[in-house]
Amino acid sequence: MNTSVLHRLALNESPYPPLPSVRKAMQRAVEQAHRYPQFYPDDLTERIAAWCQVSPDRVVVGSGSVGVALQLLQAVIEPGDTMAYAWRTFDAYPLLADMVGAQPVPVPLAPDGSQDLDALLAALDHRTRVVVLCNPHNPTGTLVTADALSAFLRQVPRHVTVLLDEAYVEFARDADLPDTPTLLADHPNLLVLRTFSKAYGLAALRVGYGLGAPDLVARMRRQQLPFGVNAVATAAVKASLLAVGELRRRVDTVIAERDRLHHQLVQHGWHIRPGHANSLWLAAPDPVDEGATALTAAGVQARHYPGEGLRLTVGSREANDTVLAALAGVSRREASRRGASTAPQDGAVGAYH
Repeated sequence: MNTSVLHRLALNESPYPPLPSVRKAMQRAVEQAHRYPQFYPDDLTERIAAWCQVSPDRVVVGSGSVGVALQLLQAVIEPGDTMAYAWRTFDAYPLLADMVGAQPVPVPLAPDGSQDLDALLAALDHRTRVVVLCNPHNPTGTLVTADALSAFLRQVPRHVTVLLDEAYVEFARDADLPDTPTLLADHPNLLVLRTFSKAYGLAALRVGYGLGAPDLVARMRRQQLPFGVNAVATAAVKASLLAVGELRRRVDTVIAERDRLHHQLVQHGWHIRPGHANSLWLAAPDPVDEGATALTAAGVQARHYPGEGLRLTVGSREANDTVLAALAGVSRREASRRGASTAPQDGAVGAYH
């Protein structure tokens, strides 16, 4: 019998709906739905530029961070060029590479789930046009530190564009987090990618933006889809930028729940490294497949990579309590199984581990 989904924790969505002030702005925009939005999102571009304290010619806005990433690839890649990225990563990157005729070059993650920067550099050659870094990384939540990123950027050839995906940057509170906008002046081949889908809770409205050098941004804007950012989305983003304090408190709540989940799962016997996104990464050899089965039975939808790992979006407190109950049961069964397998046979001498 199929179990209904009670908690959707597979897509790293916010557990919260838009703020009341944002909903009101959306409703006002809906009343004008018979009117076209701006041909290009110039007003929103200027608003985001002022918010990020950069000039508007350094900002490109698109249909979610995926849309902005596609604009970049369309601007810099010719068929037959290569595109390097750590793997596993955001599932869209292989698809985007295929869309623009690029040959994907997946580079295995390091054993701790972090992106292997040395291996990524070694994968770059004369055919490489783009290398992707996710910071914090999706799905493992690991972080590239400021010093590591600076060293990496200094070694990337100038003909290679670095696509730095910061979709989860609002959830990273590490003191060693890179201040990426300050790097743009020294690295014209850097494009910082951000989104309003995650921390701002506007996933269905599809608005993302990129920060880069004016020349690179100008090339990307030539790939801009006319009328590509709708009026409801534009109104929601503008209202969100006026409600940063409220949204910050929501992010703080997600981080507190993430830390609670991490602490209690570790106490239950799961081996989980600290994460910096709005999710946790459970990796093999922990019983991730059994965990996925238990979560499904409990009505929890998570992102399962069979034999490899389990990405859990941080949800509401109720959803997180359901996760803890389901996964605690798995760890107890696993501990019992290991204990039984190491128990001495009758008449034998042995020890429990």
